[in-house]
Amino acid sequence: MGADAIVELYRRLRPRLVHFFLRRTRDLDTACDLVGETFARALEHARRFRGGPDADPWVWGIARNVLAEHVRRDRVEQRGLHRLTLERTETTAELRDERAGDEPGPAVQALATLVVDQRDALHLRVVEQLDYEVVARRLGISEPTARARVSRGLRKLALSLDGGHNLNGWTH
Repeated sequence: MGADAIVELYRRLRPRLVHFFLRRTRDLDTACDLVGETFARALEHARRFRGGPDADPWVWGIARNVLAEHVRRDRVEQRGLHRLTLERTETTAELRDERAGDEPGPAVQALATLVVDQRDALHLRVVEQLDYEVVARRLGISEPTARARVSRGLRKLALSLDGGHNLNGWTH
């Protein structure tokens, strides 16, 4: 299947896909991003697909996979953000104590274990509460890379703060 066929599929399916994603995410920007990701993947894999009457179900299958990945990524992120929100007050107090000469607490120690890239991405996303698009632009990286850095940072913080247990209770 060529790029022209993908463009035609995009023109024809875009409105229905936006509606599909919008009903599930309740956010127009996210819905449009997911449509874009769907067609980026379709274009990436177009050589393996012959086209024809099965093109619509093929694109819809890609869309369902993109949505499932988004939901999984969002769940992990929300659990991590919730955990960080709970820890934020404790961390602020620990930072004050550290400046006063006391030993840093577990939240500050956990932050110190992050690589700089993850710490910067987390700061922009969690502390400054910026959208991933802005985080990516500020760090000079792609949006998926920004999402990955935040997700990895949250996962590493959760493991550090839980003493080796991840957010689902599994021991590492």
